[in-house]
Amino acid sequence: MICRLFGNVSQRVPSLLYRVSLMMKPQVVFVLGGPGAGKGTQCSKIVESFNYTHLSAGDLLRAERARVESEFGQLISNYIKEGKIVPVEITINLLRKAMEETMQKDEKKFRFLIDGFPRNEDNLQGWNTVMDGKADVKFVLFFDCGNEVCIDRCLERGKSSGRTDDNRESLEKRIQTYLQSTRPIIDLYEKLGKVRTVDASRSVDKVFADVKAVLDKEG
Repeated sequence: MICRLFGNVSQRVPSLLYRVSLMMKPQVVFVLGGPGAGKGTQCSKIVESFNYTHLSAGDLLRAERARVESEFGQLISNYIKEGKIVPVEITINLLRKAMEETMQKDEKKFRFLIDGFPRNEDNLQGWNTVMDGKADVKFVLFFDCGNEVCIDRCLERGKSSGRTDDNRESLEKRIQTYLQSTRPIIDLYEKLGKVRTVDASRSVDKVFADVKAVLDKEG
């Protein structure tokens, strides 16, 4: 079903990324860290100071689910209602579409922060399959933060965020999932020499000073 849907899409719309890749491939930085590590906050600051576009896999899925004419909206809703993980092909194709549209509007916008992805091995394998030769992953920006600090931040955030998962029980489960599923991905990129680690337990400004140093060096 999913393959057939994506097959139809690809037949109707020749991939802009394929055409653009002859000139410039999207340059991607994966932004990873535990819940409450400050990924979203730091991505906002990076966008203000550097020529990056911030993409959140979760935000893209929520937006697609809500879009009236979406051919995947109902499919996404069904998976979420059943507590299942949305098929990785959908997530990656939404990321690819967002990059294509950004580059089509402005050819200078070819640097992307992909926040909270890849979360697990399935995500990574899917990315390597779908995006092979279509994008360059420059490095992983890893916000390293102790579990208790992350939990305390999320509990504080929960007082005003309205997020139902900002409670201790949910947070401890999310951190376990992160440790079991996402940390191995970070370790894998570490072996490839493609992880830039920032101590995220400090204040927003001190963390960003280190982030800025990383991005200034990477160019």
